[in-house]
Amino acid sequence: MTQRTDPEALARHLLALDPGRRVICAVAGAPASGKSTLAERLVERLNALEPGSAALLPMDGFHYDDLHLVPAGLRPRKGAPETFDVGGLRHMLLRLRANDEEAVAVPVFDRAIEIARAGARLIPRSVRVIVAEGNYLLLDRPPWDALRPLFDVTVMIEVPEDELRRRLRERWEGYGLTEEEIAWKLDGNDLPNGRVVMAESAAADFAIGG
Repeated sequence: MTQRTDPEALARHLLALDPGRRVICAVAGAPASGKSTLAERLVERLNALEPGSAALLPMDGFHYDDLHLVPAGLRPRKGAPETFDVGGLRHMLLRLRANDEEAVAVPVFDRAIEIARAGARLIPRSVRVIVAEGNYLLLDRPPWDALRPLFDVTVMIEVPEDELRRRLRERWEGYGLTEEEIAWKLDGNDLPNGRVVMAESAAADFAIGG
C-alpha cells in the first residue's frame, strides 16, 4: 500500500535502511510534476544528514539522440516512452547496484542543447544511496517493467493535470516558443506522456504532492 510522505521523512527512511549495502530510490512523476527538483533536494538533504552518502541518476541521460530519433520519425515525440534507451538504463542500474567499481560515470541530459552528455557525472563507490528520477521509472509495461526489481524504494509525485498544464506552459514560454509550438508541446506530447505516467505506473511505496 502506498504511503504519503514528505522529503524529510523520506530522506531519513533511506538513511535508516541497511547501511551495509547500496540503496536505489526511484522518483517518478509526470512532466513538470517537480520530480527533478524533489530528487535534487532529496540528494542535498541526504548529504546534509550524512556527507557523501547520496548521488543523482537522471533518466533523461538515456534519451535517444536526434541522430536516431529524426530518421525514425520520433523527434516530435521526444520524451515519450519509446524515445529512451531503457536497456542502457537497466544496465547502468545493474552496475550501480553491484557497486564493484571505484566509480561509475553516468550520462546527464543537457536541455539547452537537447543532447545527453556521456560520462557527465561520476558516482563513487562510497555513495550508498542513489536517487534515480524520471517519468517512466515505474511504468508497468515492457521494457520499463524490468527496471522495477532494481529499486529498493519507489516514490510517485502526484500533481493535478491542470497544474501540470500551467507549469508546462510557463516552461515553454520561458524557452521562447510560439503559441502554436506550445500548443503542440502541451497536447501533442507532454500531457499525453503525463497521462501515461499517471495511468500506467505501478503503485509506489510512497507518494508525495508536487
